[in-house]
Amino acid sequence: MKYDLAVIGSGPGGYVAAIRAAQLKMKVAIIERYPTLGGTCLNVGCIPSKALLDSSEHYLQAAKHFGEHGIGTGALKLDWEIMRGRKDKVVDDNVKGIAFLMKKNKIDVHAGHATLLGSEAIRIVGADGKSTEITSTSVIIATGSKPADLPFAKIDKVKLISSTEALALKSVPKELVIIGAGVIGCELGSVYARLGTKVRIVEYLNSAIPTMDATMGKELGKSLKALGIELYLGHKVKAVDTKGKKVKVVATAPGGEDVELSGDYCMMAVGRRPYTDNLGLENVKVSTDPRGFIKVNEHLETAHPGIYAIGDVIGGAMLAHKAEEEGVFVVERLAGQKPHINYRAIPWVVYTWPEVAGVGYTEEELKQSNRAYKVGSFPYRALGRARAANESEGVVKVLADKDTDEILGVHMFGARAADMIAEAVVALEYRASAEDIARISHAHPTFTEALKEACLAATENRALHL
Repeated sequence: MKYDLAVIGSGPGGYVAAIRAAQLKMKVAIIERYPTLGGTCLNVGCIPSKALLDSSEHYLQAAKHFGEHGIGTGALKLDWEIMRGRKDKVVDDNVKGIAFLMKKNKIDVHAGHATLLGSEAIRIVGADGKSTEITSTSVIIATGSKPADLPFAKIDKVKLISSTEALALKSVPKELVIIGAGVIGCELGSVYARLGTKVRIVEYLNSAIPTMDATMGKELGKSLKALGIELYLGHKVKAVDTKGKKVKVVATAPGGEDVELSGDYCMMAVGRRPYTDNLGLENVKVSTDPRGFIKVNEHLETAHPGIYAIGDVIGGAMLAHKAEEEGVFVVERLAGQKPHINYRAIPWVVYTWPEVAGVGYTEEELKQSNRAYKVGSFPYRALGRARAANESEGVVKVLADKDTDEILGVHMFGARAADMIAEAVVALEYRASAEDIARISHAHPTFTEALKEACLAATENRALHL
């Protein structure tokens, strides 16, 4: 069968690209090797992790904080089977929703593993081993990524696990060691710490969430410790032993001494690798960099005309919404439109509680580039809404150009930061000044007043409620 566009991979980048192409009257096929649509994000990533994050935070609030609101819970009981079952239902509802959208938009879904055979030909091998071939004028590779591991510590899915297995454990472990204090490590570490697991996180760099603004890493680190998580920052893992009843992890501390940690499981959270296995790149002019990411130009086109790649498989920020933007970008260019992507205006979010969110430049990046900037910050403890909600832990930080006042970056740690960051994204996209945001009326009492106050602080240090 002949298509205008074939999308390989049905994660957020792939299925959104397919929908946009269908809206633009293209004949579209989407190819997925797994039984359900939605990719890593919907099946074993964003959605199930957020379901467990929400459930575990409810449990923690009931156990420790409901009394402050005059709510008595009596004898509290954790039913892991129900909690995990709710997570599974959330996933099931979401993937069914994607299947519905494919049908609604008349997108042909092909189940099986796709291999590029040439300029337009694609072979699809199903789970039963039967193969079919389709042709397409244009192709988008949206195959995503897989959890990475260490050369001396390969994920076995038994004791040395990835986030995929951590989301489906049969019981809540007593002890869990996590290698990597990035987004995944901190989020899943929070889930199990709230439920009573002794969690230890080992990080090679000197901060949690090291790719984000250092202030946010410092604040999150304090919050994780308050939750009971032990953070071993600046520690280099040198050995992982899974032979005994417990997993043993040996790491070298900054001072040179070795530290040994043990747990029922060790979860690898050291990043992700691009997934291009058996994709047939050797049959077309598609090349990869030394780390395996597919090389693309500024239009996200590979060296082979008509073959594009988006999302995790091309590197950059491994974020579902980044992949979505890239999918729409490619499709609209194919339709003759002139879309754009401002990568600096793509937000990062960590769904711990409190949440962390950021967009634009970090303070460290501005220092490294010798750009003159100013800082305005405002603590949640000075917010009436935060005190009323018992959510006084947090801070909003605004970075603005010293001369022009243009907002260069916004970083938030606190309740509802994941939703609040959207206002900052709009500000960056339209090149607003700190004064612009400071002059906008923000409803009182709300958490978003913290952004207004931080912008006031950045403009002649005139925050009103501090």
